[in-house]
Amino acid sequence: MTRFKGSYVALVTPFRKGKVDVDAFQKLVEWHIASGTHGLVPCGTTGETPTLSESEHKSLIKACIEAADGRVPVIAGTGSNSTETAVDLARFADKSGADGILVVTPYYNKPTQEGLYQHYKAINDAQGLPIILYNVPGRTGVDLSVESVIRCAGLKRVAGIKDASVDLSRPLAIRVALGDDFIQLSGEDATVAAYLAQGGHGCISVTANVAPRICADLHISWQQKNWKGFEKARDALLPLHKYLFAETNPSPAKYCLSRLGKCAEETRLPLVPVTAPTRAKLDEAMEFAGIFKLGKKTLKKAGKR
Repeated sequence: MTRFKGSYVALVTPFRKGKVDVDAFQKLVEWHIASGTHGLVPCGTTGETPTLSESEHKSLIKACIEAADGRVPVIAGTGSNSTETAVDLARFADKSGADGILVVTPYYNKPTQEGLYQHYKAINDAQGLPIILYNVPGRTGVDLSVESVIRCAGLKRVAGIKDASVDLSRPLAIRVALGDDFIQLSGEDATVAAYLAQGGHGCISVTANVAPRICADLHISWQQKNWKGFEKARDALLPLHKYLFAETNPSPAKYCLSRLGKCAEETRLPLVPVTAPTRAKLDEAMEFAGIFKLGKKTLKKAGKR
């Protein structure tokens, strides 16, 4: 049975007056567990890791593991464009009690496929946690090919991939090559339904920050072959999938969370809060999903947005 499956949330990092708000962060963890989220991913891109210090990064991993208290798995984001740093973070997550690590392809350096393999091999050889590869070419400037995924899967610790390439032929190609035991998690909320149909097991989701219950329902319905429930959740989430990426993630998600009273919308430069037109669209998207009341008539079809 696949261990990591269903709705995993790529957690935001709450800030208050420039500092990490650990209390708000741990309350978010509690909310997610109560809402049915299947697993937690601290310190990914959505957690604004490029602006976190090493000590903040490590403290958030520990805070997440502490708050989760073994109730759901924690896949700690430990990626870096420096292999040495990625190894250090992976070892820290291992010693701290994480259940797995999410390791993004090195960004900006633009390594070759051989360099990518050697990067993952170094992390594989240095620690004992399952590794989830993370391919997000739109952010990193490099694409981990299907052939390299298959090669990396031969490493002892490599257990799966989070794929945000938006190429829906990839999960099927990987499934045919590696079978159902290799974990495939979508990194693209808007295409998650199709990703599951192509052989995926779940999603590491931005939208789950805002609508954890509906995202969990989507995956539970899929697993139970409850197609009416699956369609209902899929359709309800469509506007959120769109407008949570109207401006750079995680600024839209943080705005929504501030409207829901979960944390401040504060980001760290160079990210800034979302603009007024995006705020209005996000309010409407939350109302459409049934998680927020605007006090005015809701549009009847997502397509009208």
